[in-house]
Amino acid sequence: MQRRALLQGAGIVALSLVGAGAWWSDREGVFSVGEGPAYEPWRNWSAEQGPLALVSAGILAANPHNTQPWRFKLADERIEIHADTARNLGTFDPYLREMHIGLGCAVENMVLAAAARGREAKVTLVDGSLEPIPAAPRPSLVAIIELAPGPRRQDELYDAIPRRHTNRAPYDRGRAIAPELLRSLHSLAGESTGLKLLLFSAESERKKLGDLMVAATETIIADQRMVDDSQRWFRQRWADVQKFRDGPTLDTAGLSPLVAALAKIAPAPSPERNHRYWLDATRDVQVPSAPVLGLIAVEALYDRAQAIRAGRAWQRMHLFATTRGLAMQPINQPVELVDRERQLAREPVAARALASLVGDPSWKPTFAFRLGYPTRDVPPSPRRAVGDVVI
Repeated sequence: MQRRALLQGAGIVALSLVGAGAWWSDREGVFSVGEGPAYEPWRNWSAEQGPLALVSAGILAANPHNTQPWRFKLADERIEIHADTARNLGTFDPYLREMHIGLGCAVENMVLAAAARGREAKVTLVDGSLEPIPAAPRPSLVAIIELAPGPRRQDELYDAIPRRHTNRAPYDRGRAIAPELLRSLHSLAGESTGLKLLLFSAESERKKLGDLMVAATETIIADQRMVDDSQRWFRQRWADVQKFRDGPTLDTAGLSPLVAALAKIAPAPSPERNHRYWLDATRDVQVPSAPVLGLIAVEALYDRAQAIRAGRAWQRMHLFATTRGLAMQPINQPVELVDRERQLAREPVAARALASLVGDPSWKPTFAFRLGYPTRDVPPSPRRAVGDVVI
């Protein structure tokens, strides 16, 4: 009798634990990857009409740390793109260089969306130099898109907009990328517009850039200010993902589905542990599994218009890669370290290392990335609604 009661009690406890685990799993989105209001912009991206249709495409663009640093002011035939400088990365992006690259990505999506709706888009960029983050951040005009009637052109890059996602998972290191695809990327980069694309597939060159990526990550995670500025954007809890609809999440961290599920129901790790994982993933998975590493270089690293053009180039290349079954991921730590050394008035160690790799002092890398065939699909990142970003 006592044994039966004991077994019944143990069963009740076990069922309670299973029920609690299921409740917690549901609460933390273990079974809801890519679902909820934070992901609706990916599903409804082509539903709007007029200028709002362009904004719907723009908000799905690549951007640093998923900060979504954009605001849009609309008129019938004109859209102003503003940098939302309050959504900055602090010491990770002290001159808003990466922010402007992300804004360029949004501009490219918007131009593609305009053509798909029979509109010609004339883009005017605001000239000037990138400056330190303002003490009182406020929206700052960076580009104007003026629309006029034109032929309807819905090309494959436009169709790829809702399928383009940053893939931080392992790539297939043994599967080479055809030379004609690499040539297409060079063409898409728009090298005649003051940009230069460098792709490293030979082992010796690839290793040099990969070593710089890992070394820069090591330096960054030893900088507590940079760790703190990065961590404040990370959304560990599912409720925060749905509330803020921005930032990096566990689902987009490159983890296997099982590990991501376990991480969601585990206690949130410390910022230091989070960033140690980032280093481990960069060193042990992302760099060694990529058959190609690359750089986008500009002539003036802190020129606003050149940063936006670099973003447009990245978005075009990533969309094209998506159409060809390729995966891409920014690994921009070396250039982030260039900015940080400049901010602290330190010796430009990172800039010199990149310059030695480029071999031409007239070109300054502004964006570093990896390219390869994916080993698994990845979910989308959360996005704010169109209504949240229109002025």
